[in-house]
Amino acid sequence: MKYDVLIVGAGHAGAQAAIALRQAKFSGTIAVAGDEPELPYERPPLSKDYLAGDKLFERLLIRPPAFWAERGIAMLTGHRIVEVRPDAHQAVTSDGEVIGYGHLIWAAGGAPRRLSCAGHDLAGVHAIRTRADVDALTGELATTTRVAVIGGGYIGLEAAAVLARLGKQVTVFEAQNRVLARVAAAPLSRFYEAEHRAHGVEVRLGVQVDRLEGTTRVTGVALHGGEVMPCDMAIVGIGIVPAVEPLRAAGAEGENGVDVDEHCLTSLPDVFAIGDCAAHRNAFAEHARIRLESVQNANDMANTAAKAIAGEPVPYHAVPWFWSNQYDLRLQTVGLSTGHDETVVRGDPAARSFSLVYLREGRVIALDCVNATKDYAQGRALVSAGTVAGGEAIAGVAALKDLLA
Repeated sequence: MKYDVLIVGAGHAGAQAAIALRQAKFSGTIAVAGDEPELPYERPPLSKDYLAGDKLFERLLIRPPAFWAERGIAMLTGHRIVEVRPDAHQAVTSDGEVIGYGHLIWAAGGAPRRLSCAGHDLAGVHAIRTRADVDALTGELATTTRVAVIGGGYIGLEAAAVLARLGKQVTVFEAQNRVLARVAAAPLSRFYEAEHRAHGVEVRLGVQVDRLEGTTRVTGVALHGGEVMPCDMAIVGIGIVPAVEPLRAAGAEGENGVDVDEHCLTSLPDVFAIGDCAAHRNAFAEHARIRLESVQNANDMANTAAKAIAGEPVPYHAVPWFWSNQYDLRLQTVGLSTGHDETVVRGDPAARSFSLVYLREGRVIALDCVNATKDYAQGRALVSAGTVAGGEAIAGVAALKDLLA
């Protein structure tokens, strides 16, 4: 087999790359190779609506099955690429099948980071990254009462919210002294800790997991110091490891994922990388090169790579944004808060509708908006413009858009 464009990865980034190529009038052959048996589907609902049973899998599909065939996009489901031969312009599957390409778009994302302690491979220990992960988890819920969630990031907290709603006894274990410590300031962390506790979730902070107890199936979480918390199931949400081994083995540059330029091109000839695994220069980041794990970034990088291949290159430039649903709380984030030196709270957290505005040297660099859609929409313009504003003005102005005047 040989294709003009081979896309490795059938998640948001890979699917959007194929769509964007056709939208750019690219007429060559396109194939999307994904290691799962399913057609491309949305990932964010896995820890929310799909886990809760509120949304069927068919509603997660990014496009209906007929869409791909109608546009001449070959869907190579169940194809895991394990080797890239850049000089020969070939990719090799785990079955030894060789696929030629003119351009390669690497959109393989990442794999859930696993615990390294004893018991990490016991039955009943789950991650949330694919449909199969969640199906395995939900298949055990009928016989599960106590759930240990290891990791107080978005995935862990979203899963905790769903399982608490389903009547499970949930305990969240976080090694840092607050949840969301890597992505948000303390006021947002404390708000979400209080919300989870109000819904019956036990939140344990500053704890180290020594091992998971059990013979064949997990029965408890053993903490540093000797305490053992019984559980019937454990969910591990401690980040992802970028899936870039074949590119790195082929000589692609990069330490955290693979490095790409402003058009998402790697150091390998005719090989692009997009989405969670691509380390790029971002105009809204404090540091020169970062990876972003978000649907927004996946889609925008996919569009960038597609335009470059179609002969109409436009450098990547996009304001990062994210979201999280927990209970009846809608968190919307715009910008990157890393390196902030001031935070301003707009509204009243006690009313469960407020915004946390981040500044660096007086410039608005990010907002976390809880049930505050208007602030999110108007704050996006502030971040994009790098608006300079004082804390009192931000807290007191009726509408953030007035700061643009």
